[in-house]
Amino acid sequence: LAMASQTVITVQPQFSVAQQPGEWQTGLLDCCSDCGVCLCGMFCFLCLSCQVAGDMDECCLCGSSVAMRTLYRTKYNIPGSILQDFCSIWWCSPCALCQLKRDINRRRAMGIF
Repeated sequence: LAMASQTVITVQPQFSVAQQPGEWQTGLLDCCSDCGVCLCGMFCFLCLSCQVAGDMDECCLCGSSVAMRTLYRTKYNIPGSILQDFCSIWWCSPCALCQLKRDINRRRAMGIF
């Protein structure tokens, strides 16, 4: 009788997807890149907050939250931290919300939102 050889697997096959780091489509202070969003953020912050929340299928009250910014940044692999998100929202809420809305608009236009 011939013995059947058995292959011993010592390393499990792995599947990994290396996601490329993303980036914001516009800077935090790039208001002039979309004046409509900027004006809405400055004069009707709650309206813009609800628009962002609606875009992300979340409750209207969540649009300008740290959690929303962190969720979005994580989804698109944008470098940063919860602390940076908190500081952006705390010290520059209109700018941070406008940046998020501009990013949503640009990703939607590129078909990747």
